[in-house]
Amino acid sequence: MKIIVTGALGHIGSKLIRDLPSYFKNSEIILIDNFTTQRYTSLFNLPPHNYKFYSKDIMNDDLSSIFNGADIVVHLAALTEATTSLEEPEEYERVNYVGTKNILELCKKFSVKMIHFSSTSIYGTTKKVVDENCDKEDINPQSPYAETKFKEELLVQNFFENEGLKSKTLRLGSICGTSPGMRFHAAISKFCFQASIGQSLSVWETALNQKRPYLNLNDATRAIAFVIENNLFDGGVFNLVTANSTVKEIINTIRKFEPQVKIEFVKSKIMNNLSYDVSSQKFKDKGFIFSNNLEEGIKDTISLFKSINSYEI
Repeated sequence: MKIIVTGALGHIGSKLIRDLPSYFKNSEIILIDNFTTQRYTSLFNLPPHNYKFYSKDIMNDDLSSIFNGADIVVHLAALTEATTSLEEPEEYERVNYVGTKNILELCKKFSVKMIHFSSTSIYGTTKKVVDENCDKEDINPQSPYAETKFKEELLVQNFFENEGLKSKTLRLGSICGTSPGMRFHAAISKFCFQASIGQSLSVWETALNQKRPYLNLNDATRAIAFVIENNLFDGGVFNLVTANSTVKEIINTIRKFEPQVKIEFVKSKIMNNLSYDVSSQKFKDKGFIFSNNLEEGIKDTISLFKSINSYEI
C-alpha cells in the first residue's frame, strides 16, 4: 500500500507518520511538505520504515509522478489559524480551497482515495448538540478559515458524487497533544505553554464558560488508521471529538499540574457568544472507541514545556 501524507511535518502529520507503520507494516509512506513553517525536526528520529520525503508545494509543484500508483492520500496540508485568517482571507482561500482542489484533481486522475480534513469550527454557534446530519442553519462558520473548510467539504462531496472519487471527510475538534511538529496557536497548546513558564492564560473575554469540541491527538491518528483499515471511503463525513469541554474545565485540568496559574481576559475579533457541543456518535457506531481523555494530552504538553522554565520569555 502506498500512502501519501500532505502537510506531513505539521502537528497532526508528524505524529501520524510515526504511527502509520504500526498499522500498515508493508506500506510505502510518502511525505509531502513545503517547509513553510520550517518544521525540520519532524523528520528526525522516524521509526525504521519505507519512507520517501518530497519538499513540494501542493499549489505550485507537479505532483503527478508522486500520485501515480498511490492508493490513499491523507490531505493535511492547510493553513489552520482562525485568527490569522481574519487578516489573510484570500491566502486561506488560495491554500486551503484551491490546494484541496489540486489534490482532488490528482486523486481523480490516478484513482487515489482521499481522507480530507475539515473542522468542527464550521458549526460556529449553536445551543444544541450538533452532528453530521444537522440542519443548514447549524452550519455557521465564524472565520475565513472555517469558511474554507466547509467549502472544501462541498467540493469533495461534488467529486464523490460526480467523478466517482472515493473519499472521507473528518471534522476535527481542536487538537490536544504533543508531536514533533506541534503548533502553538491551538488553544490548549497555548494555555499549557503559558502555564509552564508562569504567564497568565490569555482567554477571550467571552469564552470562559463556552463549550468547545477537543480531539486527543492519539485519537486523531488512530481514527485515520481506522478509516483506512475499514475502507470507509463512502463520500461521507465523520465528526472526531474526544470530549466537549468548557474553557474553564480545560483551565481547571491545567491547574492540576500548574496550581498557581492565573487568567488574563483579552478581546478577540472572533466573538462567539454561544457554546457548541459536537457529537461523534456516528463514528463510534462504526466501532471506534475514543479515549475520552484530554488530561493525558494536557499533562504531556505541560511536561514538554517545563524544560524551558529556567528561561526568561
